[in-house]
Amino acid sequence: MTRNEYVPFLSEILDVKKHTEIEYTFRMAFEGEVRPGQFFEVSLPKFGEAPISVSGIGEGYVELTIRRVGKVTNEIFEKYTGEKLLLRGPYGNGFDVNDYKGKELVIVAGGTGVSPVRGVISYFAEHQDERKSETIITGFKSANDILFREEFADWRNKMNVILTLDAGEETPEHRIGLVTAFIPDLKFEQIENAAAIVVGPPAMMRFSVKALLDRGLKEEQIWISQERKMCCGLGKCGHCRIGEKYVCLDGPVFNYSEGKNLID
Repeated sequence: MTRNEYVPFLSEILDVKKHTEIEYTFRMAFEGEVRPGQFFEVSLPKFGEAPISVSGIGEGYVELTIRRVGKVTNEIFEKYTGEKLLLRGPYGNGFDVNDYKGKELVIVAGGTGVSPVRGVISYFAEHQDERKSETIITGFKSANDILFREEFADWRNKMNVILTLDAGEETPEHRIGLVTAFIPDLKFEQIENAAAIVVGPPAMMRFSVKALLDRGLKEEQIWISQERKMCCGLGKCGHCRIGEKYVCLDGPVFNYSEGKNLID
């Protein structure tokens, strides 16, 4: 019997990790195939549901990093280890690590944009022989807003990490400035063998992609995540439709050569 994609299933909260006052990672019980960049609809009866990107994948679980910004997420933050949430998914088109194997990989992420690419970063951190090189440029408003601190400490030993803050004093751990300021200085052995992923606020993505194109990458070498107005997850409600594409169904991950046209 085919499972009804509209019907959510109960998932136990295996662990809750606090990053900031408004951003927690919930480790949820899950068995099945899932890719970084896909998302689940997380729901609570009487409160509604919200699309949340997958920020971690493991044996018997997925991790969902949630920002407390509204009615649904406020209520989710009242749930603790051992309790349950309703999930639907995974939905959408995620990142395929095969697209980046053997490449000089650059990942540019702003704020919570680190969440959907965390799985890609971690994969190549643990499979360094499968990529030529790996550089991540991540930006946060302040030191208090940094996500995945423990992972950053580990990643520094396995790749080139540029962690930036909007303001403050520079330290050995982070630089000051926008992520776009560090793209022109990227070094490539063979620019034609480079690949880039850009995820974050729309303005940051727009200027980061422009800087990568100016640096010499072609549109086909860049991937983006268009997390825009996703609602049903199945391409039925039409909230996320742009032209002939449904972001929740055809995306949210797009190659830039296609995603550049998704402007409304």
